Amino acid sequence: MNLPKEVNNGILIFISIGIYFLTMEFLGLSDIFLLRVLNIFIVVYFLNKTIKSNYYEGKSEYLPNLISGTLTSLIGVFLSVAALLVYISLKGGNSYLEKLSENFLFGGGEPSMYQYCLGLLFEGIASSIIITFTLMQYWKDTRKRILK
Repeated sequence: MNLPKEVNNGILIFISIGIYFLTMEFLGLSDIFLLRVLNIFIVVYFLNKTIKSNYYEGKSEYLPNLISGTLTSLIGVFLSVAALLVYISLKGGNSYLEKLSENFLFGGGEPSMYQYCLGLLFEGIASSIIITFTLMQYWKDTRKRILK
């Protein structure tokens, strides 16, 4: 079965982020906020891979590539947040979450695991859209240079 590149790269985002965070957890580094933010490079890599593949296949229209990139990143975000919710539940729920939520972006108080995951979902969606638009600008400019 051959999956569309958006689904394939979205799943690869999920797997890569999972491995990254499990490695950080294993090494005892999961409470360091800066390291948790570095997952953006994983998203950028696979999102760029999707858009780049579209351009090399001759699909250079802006809107279809924007949709393709957004779909790729959203698949990764939804799978990652769902897996995080399961992981937090297995590790002890809200008591385990207290360790993670100290540097929570949408913080304030002590969020429940559902509030935490919902906040991460919104954060992930917003950053996915920003990354997609940024990469679209890069590829739009790159395409202009290639055509000259």
